[in-house]
Amino acid sequence: MLALPLEARAVAFEVGYIKEGAARLLCIAPGFWCLLVGLGNPGANHEDTRHNAGFWWIDEWAQQLGVTLLSNKNFHGWAARTQLGSHTVWLLKPATFMNLSGQAVASLARFYKIAPERILVVHDELDLPPGVAKLKCGGGHAGHNGLRDIHAQLGTDAYWRLRIGIGHPGVKSEVIHWVLKKPAPDQKKLIHTCITHTLQAVASMASGDMVQATHLVHTRQPPRPKPPKPAAVVSQKGELNDPSPPPAPTDRSSAS
Repeated sequence: MLALPLEARAVAFEVGYIKEGAARLLCIAPGFWCLLVGLGNPGANHEDTRHNAGFWWIDEWAQQLGVTLLSNKNFHGWAARTQLGSHTVWLLKPATFMNLSGQAVASLARFYKIAPERILVVHDELDLPPGVAKLKCGGGHAGHNGLRDIHAQLGTDAYWRLRIGIGHPGVKSEVIHWVLKKPAPDQKKLIHTCITHTLQAVASMASGDMVQATHLVHTRQPPRPKPPKPAAVVSQKGELNDPSPPPAPTDRSSAS
């Protein structure tokens, strides 16, 4: 294993992971993100589908920054360069369709010599419900064809992913139909609320504070509604019965 400073190893174990025996460092972000990628499919017929959650994330962040992604044939997608503090950061939406997403990611990363651990890929996640997101680094593609191609094109899985929950149809045979359909209005609202929340972690990501970024992303839990107070019941005699339990008796034996 690579020899790492103690602080770096602590961060790696807390917010990513280190594979014992691996001759490479996984998922340490010492500085800032150079490349942020949102996955999706191009075209008006795909723009509102669940599979385009990554596009939604990039679009919202670009809007907040006031930048416009422009078509770039060299990078096989829409790209924009911006400054985050003193650092240069790229935003990218592949125009290759989901199954060839790695072509766009690898072309930009290689041209600017961006290491995999400085890449964040935002994508839809079947295994998380709408309204929930998770930040992770490394690991398998879990059948996601966009991640599968990025794995192949980069030659590694050691890049960061922001998984935006879209829910699961419950039946494996319905997955393709599910991801290529529009979410119900209530689900779409949850997804977009989640996206807005995760964007609050970008500053921490950019500074390399992945402990804080992970905390901000993972602690997003909507408050549980308080159970309604039982209503008072009027008896047949017209008496008002309070369903709340009576107060506990007070022990006055020790009172002076």
